Amino acid sequence: MPYLKPSKSRWIGLAEDPLPLAEAHHFLIDEAAGGVCVFTGVVRRWTDGAETTKLSYEAYEKMAQAELERLAAEAELSWPVVRLVLLHRLGDVPAGEPSVLVGVACPHRAEAFEACRWLIDTLKEDVPIWKAESNPEPAKNPVDLHAQ
Repeated sequence: MPYLKPSKSRWIGLAEDPLPLAEAHHFLIDEAAGGVCVFTGVVRRWTDGAETTKLSYEAYEKMAQAELERLAAEAELSWPVVRLVLLHRLGDVPAGEPSVLVGVACPHRAEAFEACRWLIDTLKEDVPIWKAESNPEPAKNPVDLHAQ
């Protein structure tokens, strides 16, 4: 299922499709925003010497979507957000591919950096998305999404 179309100022969604990186960056550009900050989380192949071939993401989708909307609203109350992107992949994501995209456009760069950092940190803490790590050995190891 592809990501839903963006509204005028927000693009929020969950899907199994690859993240639309270029489209999201283009969406964030606006004449009222002098600062655009984008964070892209990528599946890491090596963690503490252990190899990961993919991460498998699952979510309670209805609740996760509602939480993403809540985070967007809170960010818009805390910073002068012009446009905002919160997209997260579900399903299997191979090592080296992006799994989460957070982008914020604000009038000034400091606001965009602050809002973007807050959004990714809070997303990892509050949104019900879980991941399981796959490595070359047959066992799957659950991983805490809230871990760094």
